[in-house]
Amino acid sequence: MTKPETARPNGLGERPDLREAWERVVETARRTVADGLVVGTSGNVSARVGDIVLVTPSGVPYDRLGPGDAVGVDLDGRQVIGELAPTSELPMHLAIYRDTDAAAVVHTHAVHATAVSTLVDEVPAIHYMTCALGGPVRVAGYALYGTDELARNMLDALRDRTGCLLRNHGTVVYGATLDQAYDRTAQLEWMCRVWLTAAAVPGYTPALLSPEELRSAADKISGYGQPR
Repeated sequence: MTKPETARPNGLGERPDLREAWERVVETARRTVADGLVVGTSGNVSARVGDIVLVTPSGVPYDRLGPGDAVGVDLDGRQVIGELAPTSELPMHLAIYRDTDAAAVVHTHAVHATAVSTLVDEVPAIHYMTCALGGPVRVAGYALYGTDELARNMLDALRDRTGCLLRNHGTVVYGATLDQAYDRTAQLEWMCRVWLTAAAVPGYTPALLSPEELRSAADKISGYGQPR
């Protein structure tokens, strides 16, 4: 009879808020794979709970992650939960949490968005959902992954936005919840796919939305959904 594996002590302790947040981080990371936004262990996901940032570990397949694999750091990057090393992109996640009111961050290597990052400095306003990310999405200058330089470039591109592309790399999007960050990520990838598809038609140039049209859409979207 095989002895059941005992989860390593991971510092979640009696904190149901941390346990729930870690479950949501893992669930979201697995969703990025299932939806084709990342391949293998590329990309990463995090959530902030107070002064603790729970983040996916480096190089571990998401379908293998369990409660005993939780990784948490403080806002200075000191590891306070778990034994696995945090994602190499930790500087990007921490930069967002220090600079914004974000509670969740999703980073992917989505195919269409990454392709667009090699072509333009700003995602063309092909659809009114552009305003869901604060306006036309900028492309951050290239820097080696996992570096403070990349984190700085990313923050420049995120100014007044909730998402950006990373040149020759992928996407970074944040939100008030993991669901919101993920939805914005999926919308960004979809818009990039639409623009690439339209721009590929010989002899035609895609029509783009004007700043005034985007402002009108932003006003309308602010009231979208069921009344509260």
